[in-house]
Amino acid sequence: GDIKRPGIDKVPVHSLGQLIWRYHPEQKKYEIFAEGGGNTFGVEIDAKGRLYSGHNGGNTRGFHYVQGGYYQKGFGKHGALSNPYTFGYFEAMGHHNVQRFTHCFVIYDGGSLPEKYHGKLFGVVPLLSHVVMSDVLPDRSSFKTKDIGYALESKDPWFRPVDIQVGPDGAIYVADMYEQRIDHASHYQGRIDTKSGRIYRIAGKGMKPAGKFDLEKETDIQLLEKQSHSNKWYRQTAREELMRRGKSADVTTFMLGKILYGIDALEAIWMLNLAQGGLTDGQVQVLLKYGDPYVRLWAARLACDDGEVSAEIAKKLADLAYREPNVEVRSQLACSARRLPAAQSLAIVKNLAGRSEDAGDIHIPLLLWWAIEAKADSGRDEVLKLFADKAFWDQPLVAQHLSERLMRRYGATGARKDLLACAKLLELAPTKEHAAKLMAGLESAYEGRSLASLPAELVTAMTKAGATSPTLKLRQGDATAVADALKLIADEKADVTRRQQFIQIFSTIQQPTSVPVLLKLAKESRNDALRSAALASLQSYRDETIGADVVALYKDLPDQVREVAQTLLSSRAAWSLLLVSAIDTGKIDKQTISDSTVQKLLLHGTPQITQLCKKHFGESAGGASPEVIRQQLEKLTAIMNTASGNPYQGKKLFLESCGKCHKLFDDGGNIGPNLTTYKRDDLRGMLLNVVSPSAEIREGFENYLVRTADGRTLNGFIADQDPQVVVLKGADGQSISLARDDIEDMKAVKISIMPEGALKAMSDQQIRDLFAYLRSTQPLP
Repeated sequence: GDIKRPGIDKVPVHSLGQLIWRYHPEQKKYEIFAEGGGNTFGVEIDAKGRLYSGHNGGNTRGFHYVQGGYYQKGFGKHGALSNPYTFGYFEAMGHHNVQRFTHCFVIYDGGSLPEKYHGKLFGVVPLLSHVVMSDVLPDRSSFKTKDIGYALESKDPWFRPVDIQVGPDGAIYVADMYEQRIDHASHYQGRIDTKSGRIYRIAGKGMKPAGKFDLEKETDIQLLEKQSHSNKWYRQTAREELMRRGKSADVTTFMLGKILYGIDALEAIWMLNLAQGGLTDGQVQVLLKYGDPYVRLWAARLACDDGEVSAEIAKKLADLAYREPNVEVRSQLACSARRLPAAQSLAIVKNLAGRSEDAGDIHIPLLLWWAIEAKADSGRDEVLKLFADKAFWDQPLVAQHLSERLMRRYGATGARKDLLACAKLLELAPTKEHAAKLMAGLESAYEGRSLASLPAELVTAMTKAGATSPTLKLRQGDATAVADALKLIADEKADVTRRQQFIQIFSTIQQPTSVPVLLKLAKESRNDALRSAALASLQSYRDETIGADVVALYKDLPDQVREVAQTLLSSRAAWSLLLVSAIDTGKIDKQTISDSTVQKLLLHGTPQITQLCKKHFGESAGGASPEVIRQQLEKLTAIMNTASGNPYQGKKLFLESCGKCHKLFDDGGNIGPNLTTYKRDDLRGMLLNVVSPSAEIREGFENYLVRTADGRTLNGFIADQDPQVVVLKGADGQSISLARDDIEDMKAVKISIMPEGALKAMSDQQIRDLFAYLRSTQPLP
């Protein structure tokens, strides 16, 4: 869902699917603590402050969460992780094979059951009618579990334990819904008995219920003394009561004394942090040297929770990363490092990456990667500086887990600034073997994608690193490579992906010998994607025959290819005149010309072109009047209110139309804005954006008009740019790379590249189906 703090956040925090989140009601801070996990009906925090949840599945009892971790989730139902560059995720705690499932569990710290039960996991298993007991065992920096028996079971199949808690008396309480069936459908259909539930108490022999008490009436000192209670319930509840009362000098003094004398120090620093609203630098420095590793862990976590520390504390944390003997503390240091500014963060990461004993840890390698990835964009220079140290490359954690992922991360975006970072990494690689590992990361990032638009700097670096592919030779203009590529392009039996890749390269290297081959391909190929690619590539050439030839073959092109042909013909004034003249003589049906193409034709400002556009497309060519838009909105609103739509049919329509440019959940294209986080419950707003796309253009998708030195007039949004290059992306999905030296003029225009009239060809029911899908709150199963 969307979380927005009034007066604080400009943009809502958007999340989809399973996650662990926290919210501070006084500071109004919302944060996703960890993303993913099972259906987290219950959350448990153990005596060391470690976080867990149950799981809706088999072969595990649940998840152990670390700060900022990415975890397995219901990917099919809730989509991918929010960060596309995690390149891995944590799974549930290890366990032997068992049936599903344990939604809720406690890790016993109640102080009243016999000692052998302390620290055991007690989990409810509603489908199997029992409460399971499990050992919780170390698994490197995390945990695994092993069942040791049942604390409560019944032969009555109606026994449905659904929740479990530890009470103030130290006994375990189990909520039993007592139903024949326990599933969503039964509840939706009202087939449950609201009076049949029961509560069971699991207690030690001779245990008595807790007597009457009222923590609200106790003094601060009495509540503070309960921080030493054997039952976690009292420690936590007393802390909550003190928190409600506000800051107190007595609390601070009492807790500092406990820390000083090493008595219940972990509980003391939690209470001290609450009482003071944070730890002071002096306290953190003392606690980072404390004998108890969990005190050191929490000192690091609390110091970094707000995302900033002093230079002195940052240095202490980096020093601790170098010498810390406890693997759980090192895990937290990796989590905390990610929250800090790049320079401070990467100093900690560098020292942790030197701990070769953690190369096989269950969490630390990915935690270090996520810390680096978090700075890959904002701290690009600092990240590259890490790899300027040749000794860094040979650390096992770096060699096995980090360098290849970093190259893949920069390659995956396709952004010029990131591809230049790839080039820099190749330059920094100490040996051919290191460069080969980087190349593996780049190849992984570009799997199924074209290498056509790689910057010259990266091509040069790849060549120096020993890469000698035909693609790179072609990019460098090698005569033999050019001839071989043209021969391959013309071969209808050759691999389609390679042909398309070479076609795209010819749009950037200016080889006039390619024009006849590309024109022949556009005219004769049986593959529509190749015809589109050929037409897009031809746009870069000034050959006068191109416009006439494309106009001549236009009527024989399929609809999808015609769209690219229109982009080509509307890019140059001479070709545009040929197009509108063919419309005027009836050689081309004006009904096949899109509204966006008419807008492009008008952008030339040529009187003859403008006159013919007005003649054939009306005086309002290039945009409907406000009155026409109002009438269309009223008509569509009436259609939507008449009957309901089928979202499953709507998804098919979306992928055939809107999905060519827009993504919703995990389906669709990447030309226009991603609609997943769009305010899709605002029907009128969505209708307005479809009827009149220019009414509201989202930030980052402004339409730019570009005039080039070679006579082209282009428009689209800026997909990427730097001081040397601008990459323009149009509604046909084609990207054009333009050197800034070749651009004569570039300015934003208040016209969307999204065509108007997207709903014209749909029936009323299809419109209802489409919007039923567009308004879905989660992916369709």
